[in-house]
Amino acid sequence: MNQIYDSPDEARQVAEADTQMGPDPEVAGRYERIRAAEEAHRALLARPRFSLHLQIYLGFFLIFLFVLGISVALVVNMYSVENRLRFLELVNEYVVQIDQTRRFEKNYFLYGTNLKDAVENIYQAKDLLNRNAEEIGKVMGKAGQSRVLQNIKIYGDLLQRLEKLEQQGMRGADYQRVKNEIELQLRESGHRLLSLGQDLTKREKKSLTDAIAHSRYITIYSLIFLLIFLGVYAFFLGARILRTIKRFSNYAQRIASGDYTPITPARGYRDEFTDLALAFNHMIQELENREAVLIQSHKMRAVGTLTAGVAHELNNPLNNITLTADMLLEDYDSLDDEERKEMITDVVNETARSKKIISNLLDFARESSSQLEPLDLVQLLQETIDLASNQIKLSGIKIELQATDNLPRIHGDIQQLEQVFLNLILNAIDASPKGSKIQVIIVPADDPHYLAVKIIDFGSGIPCNILNSIFDPFFTTKGKGKGTGLGLCVSQGIVGKHGGRIRVSSREGAGSTFTVTLPITTIPAEIGAATDSRSNISSFGSPGPQA
Repeated sequence: MNQIYDSPDEARQVAEADTQMGPDPEVAGRYERIRAAEEAHRALLARPRFSLHLQIYLGFFLIFLFVLGISVALVVNMYSVENRLRFLELVNEYVVQIDQTRRFEKNYFLYGTNLKDAVENIYQAKDLLNRNAEEIGKVMGKAGQSRVLQNIKIYGDLLQRLEKLEQQGMRGADYQRVKNEIELQLRESGHRLLSLGQDLTKREKKSLTDAIAHSRYITIYSLIFLLIFLGVYAFFLGARILRTIKRFSNYAQRIASGDYTPITPARGYRDEFTDLALAFNHMIQELENREAVLIQSHKMRAVGTLTAGVAHELNNPLNNITLTADMLLEDYDSLDDEERKEMITDVVNETARSKKIISNLLDFARESSSQLEPLDLVQLLQETIDLASNQIKLSGIKIELQATDNLPRIHGDIQQLEQVFLNLILNAIDASPKGSKIQVIIVPADDPHYLAVKIIDFGSGIPCNILNSIFDPFFTTKGKGKGTGLGLCVSQGIVGKHGGRIRVSSREGAGSTFTVTLPITTIPAEIGAATDSRSNISSFGSPGPQA
């Protein structure tokens, strides 16, 4: 019986120690499975680690850096907008001052008033530029700032000349000529000042509009980029998680079907799912160990069931041996040589008969590693029926084995499949009344790559309300002490490992049909190996009419 080990190292040491004692196939197979599990364990841990936590943190860190960069750009752009607004206010104030000065200038030449107001306003404009010289210089540059100040100085000097001319009280042709010259120069200089201010206002308005648009573009494009990045990031992160979950779902289905091959690396890095894969591999080892224990324990229970029939069957040859030996001992001197030889031959034959019965039982009970090979399903079922022949005779039930012509071989482990069919036959015997019959029919399945074995009894049947539960572990309809509820569960696991399945159909009071489908091997069966379905009918049981 397989032993459950606390660690792969312990199992390997035991396997190596057993190997030194002799070439045991079970030990060799167990060692190969342990070595495959250890290699998978090393391969899973040998990869560089790139965890989901790291990917999530890295993604959020990149998003943080991007948002930080966008925030800095928006703050800088906002600061630029504020500066341009401030400068635009200064330019507007300057233009207002120049425009007001020009109105005072026109009033003077038209009505002779507001000359002092014009002088005062031009100096206010000059003071405005001087107070904000640093800020204006950053925008206009030193050359532009000097040009504006030079024009203001010229315009102010002309107003002062005109003011002095008025204070001198000059009149006449010379006064008018000088006044006209100053007027022309004032208009020319004032026009330049006003045009310069208006051009500067237009330029700054355009710059302000561009800065606002730039801020808008930064916001829109950064939002689009952020949405694209989040979408791509979510896609790759979700794909990584969902693909792995799907892969582990396939692993779980594979394990449920009985394939205990260790999980090996599927990517070039390891993450949290690697820990899950290691846990799966550990679970696979534990399941394999416990399944082996479960199968063997159920096999031994079947052996116990068969022992009653074997004991009854052994009574006949043992009684014959005892009677023959007693007669030979008592009448030895009175018997001739021919009679002695005949009696000794009877003893030998009965002994051989007993040996065959025990040998069949031991072959079934013996534990061995799984060994897949091409099998003749008809022969396998015939041997299984022979194994249960004693139980069949005791129950008074007749079994008919039927098979179609030229069946291909299947690929499987002979002992495990014998255990499946023996369990189904014994269950059919338990469900059948004495004197009834059980049919075992081998036919091609609906799938061309499978064979189907139908085990049909005409007993009490299975109630509909429990039909879906008969394959559950520890579920049984037998009386206390007559069943563990593991037979069908173990049989389903064995058939699943062979790539097949078990189905059941039943009607209460009319019997049940268990159908086992198994894949055929690629090695063709020998033509003519199977006999005709009508001639391949063997009957077992108490003497009676043949079906």
